[in-house]
Amino acid sequence: MADESRRLDSVCVYCGSSNDADPAFIAAAGQIGESFARAGLKLIYGGGGVGLMGATARGAYSAGGRVLGIIPKFLTGREQPFDDVETIVVDNMHERKMLMFEQADAFVVLPGGIGTLEEIIELLSWRRLDLHQKPIVFHNPRGFWDPLFALLQHTINEGLTPAALAETWRAVDKAEDVTAALLSWDAEFYQSGPQTSVRLLT
Repeated sequence: MADESRRLDSVCVYCGSSNDADPAFIAAAGQIGESFARAGLKLIYGGGGVGLMGATARGAYSAGGRVLGIIPKFLTGREQPFDDVETIVVDNMHERKMLMFEQADAFVVLPGGIGTLEEIIELLSWRRLDLHQKPIVFHNPRGFWDPLFALLQHTINEGLTPAALAETWRAVDKAEDVTAALLSWDAEFYQSGPQTSVRLLT
């Protein structure tokens, strides 16, 4: 059961859905899903049963965690929904991303491809526009996300992005540190009193 004194109750995971990913990445995704369940955090994810996405959901489910998958109808064949958990089927990607955002109190980004990049850039853009203040933690094994961080820093150095953007996420190398980083940030965020995030309009 989640700690009622903690305001963070659910976490959305963005990650790859390919079974061709490094097996170490897939195993780490399962470990991270398990850690969410142990911490009482509900997993919000893309609804598929393959790749890191499926591993995260299975990890959370096997540990007794709450899991909600959200998948567009046209991807149900390709991403093979994990039928053991609650899954909402929506009409398109826009609905999927908005519902995932609205259902989550925080975000964790695991290794992923172009779809994951799309999701995290949009999430950081919304943060830049003060549309939310939700914590964001990257799992960065072997420096997977370092090229993205370098690109974002490049836009800061060129005066195209505010320097404060670099303070809107945290990155950890080890799977076992992901949930701890998230909960630590949550405690810091609320130590001065409740905050209110702006909800995006559909």
